[in-house]
Amino acid sequence: MMAPMTQHEEIELATRKNAGVEVKLIWRKNADDLKIVVADERTGETYEAGVSADRGLDAFYHPFAYLAP
Repeated sequence: MMAPMTQHEEIELATRKNAGVEVKLIWRKNADDLKIVVADERTGETYEAGVSADRGLDAFYHPFAYLAP
């Protein structure tokens, strides 16, 4: 019998919005990792990237440096 897949509980640690761009720092509790989510209201695009715990705050303030080109 296969074990059921577990979902990662996501907890929003910080959010900010400026000029139509919203940035969120998310902690996935079960996986104990961080990600940033950037939503651009002007284009309708959303970007997401995993970040190491020691770079979380830097990624929150400089998200585009952490998103793949």
